[in-house]
Amino acid sequence: MAGSLRNIGIFAHVDAGKTTLSEQLLAHAGAIRQVGSVDAGTAHTDSLPVEQRRGISVKAKCVRLNWHGTAVNLIDTPGHVDFSAEVERSLWALDGAVLVICAAEGVQPQTETLFEALREQGLPVVLFLNKLDREGADVARTMAQVRRLLSPDAALLTDDDALAELICGADDGLLERYLSGATFNHEFLLSRMTDMARQGRAYPVLTGSALKDQGIEPLLDAMVTFLPAPEENESGLCGVVFASQQDRLLGRGVWVRLYGGHIGNREAVELPGGIDPMTGEERRVQRKITQIRAVDGGDAGQLSAGEIGIVYGLGDVGIGHVLGDAALLPRRVEPGHLRTPLLTVQAVPDKPEDMQALRLACETLASEDPLLHVRYSRETGELNLQVMGAIQLEILLEELRTRFDLSANFSRPAVIYRETIAQPAEGFCAYTMPKPCWAVLKFLIEPAERGSGVTFRSVVPVRDIMARYQHQVEQALPLALHQGRLGWQVTDVNITLIDGEHHLIHTHPLDFIVATPWAIQDGLRRGGSTLLEPILHMRLLLPPECVGRVMSDVATMRGEVLSTLAEGERTLLTALVPVATSMDYSSALASLTGGRGAMSVRLHGYRECPLELGATAKRRSVDPLDTSKYILAARSALDGGIFDLD
Repeated sequence: MAGSLRNIGIFAHVDAGKTTLSEQLLAHAGAIRQVGSVDAGTAHTDSLPVEQRRGISVKAKCVRLNWHGTAVNLIDTPGHVDFSAEVERSLWALDGAVLVICAAEGVQPQTETLFEALREQGLPVVLFLNKLDREGADVARTMAQVRRLLSPDAALLTDDDALAELICGADDGLLERYLSGATFNHEFLLSRMTDMARQGRAYPVLTGSALKDQGIEPLLDAMVTFLPAPEENESGLCGVVFASQQDRLLGRGVWVRLYGGHIGNREAVELPGGIDPMTGEERRVQRKITQIRAVDGGDAGQLSAGEIGIVYGLGDVGIGHVLGDAALLPRRVEPGHLRTPLLTVQAVPDKPEDMQALRLACETLASEDPLLHVRYSRETGELNLQVMGAIQLEILLEELRTRFDLSANFSRPAVIYRETIAQPAEGFCAYTMPKPCWAVLKFLIEPAERGSGVTFRSVVPVRDIMARYQHQVEQALPLALHQGRLGWQVTDVNITLIDGEHHLIHTHPLDFIVATPWAIQDGLRRGGSTLLEPILHMRLLLPPECVGRVMSDVATMRGEVLSTLAEGERTLLTALVPVATSMDYSSALASLTGGRGAMSVRLHGYRECPLELGATAKRRSVDPLDTSKYILAARSALDGGIFDLD
């Protein structure tokens, strides 16, 4: 089965014609009778009401087609940067990709971001230069941009000279013959190109117009020829959950790409079940699969390695969860790698009595998007969401109205900062009263390089703190660092457990989980806090007459220009700019350039920010340094407890 199957995603900068292309592929393969229209809201891969009304892809959609005996699971992904999380999750399920580029606009900033993500994941890619019918479309110019901005290892399949240069450049024997005047026929070149493309060493390029139905069948041929089949892996069960959906009869279903082994109806699957309050260890629970549906909606009965299907009966298993052995995954599964939420908003229902319903609705949406973090404070009654940007907020409001019949508003977005320790310090905790309890800890907390995250090690012998208690300390670190002294997540620190002790009689299984945040916060207090603000790497395509004004804007936003480069009739400007000062700049740029400018952003990293230019955040749980109240919360004598991060 694997050899006659392809799992392929379609990616593009917004408005490059990706969804129209998906419609044509489905129609030519006989999967649909009539090509839908994005503008008319009839595209088959834009099935949500909000997508049909707005003519924009919000969710990735997986559909099935067959082409000359090969089954293709095709995932059409959103193009707008606010929905990068959908793009990222799609990568987890794929073996190859089609990257669509507008031949009139050329390689746009988001095109580069997508190509980098595909290449980083090791996915073979076929490029399709779309919109040849548009005025200003220029294949030669776009190909020059592709080779310069994406990869020099790209060649038009209709250009034998370019194919020969690319293929011979990767083979010394062929290169010697080529330089001696030898020629190679088209079939030989395509055969070599197939091998290189499937290995991700070369990128075939095709041209056409989805709107005018040009170049569609050659692209279908290229998808099954140049993109690889799934690898057959029977060494053990391995699959990844990459999306979820709700069925009126079957309940919650999750989309699973299986990389190894088999699963079937009525089989039991082991899943994480949270922390055992008696041992502090992670519990495992078994869930029985009630039904497996194929991509086309039929009852599949089972999934084998390489296949994609919808699995019901796994309850609230999270997006990104790995079924079976994670070591068998061919690539990283890490939510937020492509783009992470940098903004937070407060959600307020129009009717105060709808708060509980609004909270449940937001939690349902968050179960479909692991980066849409929802936090509700019992103390203040506030409901906060972490989001990507303004377009996502508009879509969320529409989904709340259409799916849940709720009217709500969002506050103005605020930046999500981080913090780190200012100077090395020791943090100490002696959790020995009131009995029964005994956990003594001392940490050394040191500043680390920007972007390094959190490292932990222990130099305490197991005779002083048993190995399983030291494991609990490591487990509790995310809780301890969730909010620092300024209220933000703590990062870029090296933490060393340097001393401590347990007690053979008095130590309770959870004592070290309770003590860890206490000691960590003590160290952060002693070392002082440094606020870190998110910085965007911004790429702007500008009319030349606007470059000076934009450079001035960058300076006003506390940013710095990195480079400017002529791109035909436009200029590519790259800059580093704080999120806090650039939240509304896309609208300002559109006004400044009369709609002729384009902008894409990605997170560059975090840098120090004076507190007066940033902000602190409210603590959402009991402060561990308020020891009396903290111990009561840890022993469930107060609402919420210390484990309630949201």
